[in-house]
Order: sequence, then C-alpha cells, then structure tokens
Amino acid sequence: MAKDFDPHRLDVHHFAEDGAELASEDRLARYARLLAETEGTAPERLVRWSARGELLNPQHLHPEVWLHLRAQAQLPLVCQRCLQPVDVPLAVDRSFRFVADEATAAAQDDAAEEDLLALSRSFDLLELVEDELLMEVPLAPRHEVCPEAVKMSVSDPAFEAAGAQRENPFAVLGRLKSGK
Repeated sequence: MAKDFDPHRLDVHHFAEDGAELASEDRLARYARLLAETEGTAPERLVRWSARGELLNPQHLHPEVWLHLRAQAQLPLVCQRCLQPVDVPLAVDRSFRFVADEATAAAQDDAAEEDLLALSRSFDLLELVEDELLMEVPLAPRHEVCPEAVKMSVSDPAFEAAGAQRENPFAVLGRLKSGK
C-alpha cells in the first residue's frame, strides 16, 4: 500500500525507506520569498519540483538516507543593465544526505562532497525547494542582449556650459593674496 507523504511535514527516513517520490506544480504565490524577488509581479507563474527518497545500505547499522531534488521556475526580474523586465530561468538538481542531527551535519560538512541536512520526522520539503531556488537567483539579473541599446554615458550640456563659465578658483585666490 502506498503511503501519502505530506511535503510540509515529511518523515524523510520513511520517505527514503519506501523509495517514494513526490512532485508538484505550485503557483509562485505559494513561495513568499521567491515572489518577493519578483516584487509580486507574477504570482500565477509556476514552480515545478520533484523529490525522490533513497536508502543506501539498508542492511547496515546506519543506512544512508538520501533525498534527490529537482526544481525549476522562471522569474520575471529587472535587468540591471537596461532596467527592463527579464525572465530568468532557475533550475535545481541536487542531492542531500541526511544525518542524525545538526551536530553530526556540522562535524561531517567539511569532509563531505554532498549537502548534509539533519534528519527530521517533520521536514518541510517546500521550504527546501524555495531555499534552493533562491540560491539560484542571480545577484544582477540581465539580458544576454538587451532589447534596447543601453546608454553607457551621461552628459548634460547645461552642466558642461556652467563649468566653462566659472573662473578658476586658484586665479581668484591669487588676486586676493596679492591685493589686486
């Protein structure tokens, strides 16, 4: 009999033991921090994700509990070059090994190549999906080629003319010093 697993309160060990899979397409509005990156402009966009549990060495005294996560979304952000909207695709394909507790995760983190998380009976998988997608958001989103030519310099003719009319301050000081 297949078990129903709740992604908000996932028992990761049983999920891995069953080799279970979860997948969903959620509206971006469900992920408040991701939606904030878009300044609330696209709550109807979709976030697609899937997760698969795996138990390695099940007969071992301490079997390895793994969670394989894939997620993708397309966020409407602002191009930092031309300041026009740009759709930025985000994709995550990552595996996590779960260990007994936070102390074990901290102790093994430097030596492990994989990402380590503490085992929990009520793990929030959707929070992990959001965290991983947030880490994929570029610091300065931009188009490969901006739709309009970007003006790279600024000049103001009135400013230039005002600078040309001003007298050199050292010449003014020189006249004051000599009493002229």
